[in-house]
Amino acid sequence: MAAIRIARDEDAAAIHAIYAPSILAGVATFETELPGVDAMRERLRARLKHYPWLVWEEAGEVLAYAYAGRFRERAAYDWIAETSIYVHANAQRRGIARRLYGVLLDVMRRQGITQAVGVITLPGPASVAMHEAMGFTPAGVWRQCGYKLGQWWDVGVWQKELQVAANPPAAVTPFPQLSPAQLQALLESRR
Repeated sequence: MAAIRIARDEDAAAIHAIYAPSILAGVATFETELPGVDAMRERLRARLKHYPWLVWEEAGEVLAYAYAGRFRERAAYDWIAETSIYVHANAQRRGIARRLYGVLLDVMRRQGITQAVGVITLPGPASVAMHEAMGFTPAGVWRQCGYKLGQWWDVGVWQKELQVAANPPAAVTPFPQLSPAQLQALLESRR
């Protein structure tokens, strides 16, 4: 049975294994050196202090993960977050990404985040299609901004309004402060 749940320290090795091919042979990330399992665990802990990091698990195996993170450091950007999702090669094309990403966006909405941003190495047709199916719209292209695997890559930015921004806005609720009951309902909503 499949479950969407909050990532835990012990997921770091599985998350690292899902992420590694994108570092070594792909361009979904511009990271070029494997961070190691301990570094991944530290990233997970740091991110969960304010933002969601979710995993898709089947039969005790983590097959995908999605998380949100700070878009920019200035306080004026508190209501926008960048999103990322990675799915194990053996679990792609099963609808996992859309369901997991949908829950991530729901949790971000519950936190009071008003905008989600997806950053995609182009051409990236599968990622573009998934983001657009989730309601993201193109917001711009950074031309030849990343050099990896012997060539320059463009990066596209896709943006989704999660809710209308209030004026003035309420503070964003840090992820650990969300109601456990409401969070559980969101996690179970798209299995």
